[in-house]
Amino acid sequence: MFTGLILEMGELTSLKRRSGGAVLTLKADRIATAAATGDSIAINGVCLTVIAINNNGISFDLSDETLSATNLGRLKPGDRINLESSLTPDSKMGGHFVTGHVDSAGKIRSRETSGDMLKFEIEAPPDVLHFLVKKGSVAVDGISLTVVDILKDGFTLIIIPHTARLTTLGFKGPGDTVNLETDILGKYVARFMNREEDKNNKDARFMDSLMKGGYI
Repeated sequence: MFTGLILEMGELTSLKRRSGGAVLTLKADRIATAAATGDSIAINGVCLTVIAINNNGISFDLSDETLSATNLGRLKPGDRINLESSLTPDSKMGGHFVTGHVDSAGKIRSRETSGDMLKFEIEAPPDVLHFLVKKGSVAVDGISLTVVDILKDGFTLIIIPHTARLTTLGFKGPGDTVNLETDILGKYVARFMNREEDKNNKDARFMDSLMKGGYI
């Protein structure tokens, strides 16, 4: 579990393809110092498991599914990456609950400067938009952000200078792909509401059958 508060930006050193996936290796000073084999670390919002540490280099296994469903398969040596260690009992609870299980990859449609702020419009598929609410939370490349407006096929964000300076959104622009994860609490609420709706529909059908049979 994560919060969407990026600890540092790492740098990709290699992405070696192999049967069934790839091995991703990156450089990260702060993360590498505290990490151990088996730890979970969010890479651009994707929860991955550390398989090896060598000085400030950390390696992770990636499946073909992860490569195709996220932007990690598009990375090149030298690319910077958002990094966050998983929560511990004494972690500060900023941001929002982020699982590291990306729902889909979106695409930056536009980037505009408004004073010191940056405004992004992100293209997103229906299965992501379904769980977004205005002023609600969304993780973009692992960054905990607030939805400003929901559009027909996307949504908008406002990025403060601090976030732009410390994350990949500071240098990303139109055409770049970003990983999207909707708020897990919203998913549970939607699931509960659907179950209640299904239950009510079944109850209504049952009562209708009783009425047609002359029992009530």
